[in-house]
Amino acid sequence: MTILWLKALHIFFMVAWMAGIFYLPRLFVYHAQTTDQAVRDQFKIMERRLWLFVTPFAFLTLFFGVALIVTYGLDWLKHSGWLHAKLTLLVGLYAYHFYLLKLLKQFARDENTRSDKFYRILNEAPVLVLLGIVILAVVKPF
Repeated sequence: MTILWLKALHIFFMVAWMAGIFYLPRLFVYHAQTTDQAVRDQFKIMERRLWLFVTPFAFLTLFFGVALIVTYGLDWLKHSGWLHAKLTLLVGLYAYHFYLLKLLKQFARDENTRSDKFYRILNEAPVLVLLGIVILAVVKPF
């Protein structure tokens, strides 16, 4: 029964984290489009609050994922090729998460040099990574 609770919590926090990962770059799109300083200042507040809100979900996702690995055991980990691929994608997703923090800080200093088109593309990247993670976790192709 413990493993089911760990899975449920892992999935819940992952979904909450992904909601923020999908929305923050969308805020960057709108922020990059505006020239009104009052609107920019409002976006800065929204972006900072969102990043601070979803970051604990990123860590809780990691915590419950590690708890699952520990519960299943190291032998299981060693023989689960799909999990190695999933973990590789996750490293990229966490790097993306902290790259968003770097961009957030640039916006906070009014130092953005990128177009809204850049942020639109950036906004779509985690969708493909999430698709890969879900396929690996559910289908376990190797």
